[in-house]
Amino acid sequence: MRFEQMQLKGAWIVDPVPAEDERGWFARTFCVREFADLGLETRFVQHSTSLSRRARTLRGLHFQEEPHGEVKIVSCGQGAIFDVIVDMRPGSPTRMRWTAVELSARNGRRLYIPKGFAHGFITLSDNVIVNYLISEFYEPSAARGLRYDDPVLAIEWPCQPAVISERDLAWPYLEPEGLI
Repeated sequence: MRFEQMQLKGAWIVDPVPAEDERGWFARTFCVREFADLGLETRFVQHSTSLSRRARTLRGLHFQEEPHGEVKIVSCGQGAIFDVIVDMRPGSPTRMRWTAVELSARNGRRLYIPKGFAHGFITLSDNVIVNYLISEFYEPSAARGLRYDDPVLAIEWPCQPAVISERDLAWPYLEPEGLI
């Protein structure tokens, strides 16, 4: 695996390094030793999958309020997504800044999302499957979200959503100073 530190401290792109032969290729997607050597989470108590049937389906931006914050490793097993994270950590020099990466079945990339980040994505194709490794158990009372179109964040999505849940449309807008 190859690890690339993103512009928001603590977030990483994890690229597979495939070994190829006439059959195809094989690549590791997770290694406790390599993650631990970088000080990254190695314990994941939930593994989840989502299916989005239509292109331009938007999910997010979601996070768990402390003390239920989660580390996530997100990958796309079928299709492609534009995956966005927002730094929500109090005191962080990049608080309320966002970054994005395309994850696809073709590129095999994974996104390591530290605690204190909101996460969301828009699908770039039909029938997209997204896989999640999650470090903490889901706590419904701690579930929070940000509006995908919040002017404080000014996220540059590659397309307008065609499908979005009522719940994701109901998240409040941020105050101009960026505090919830």
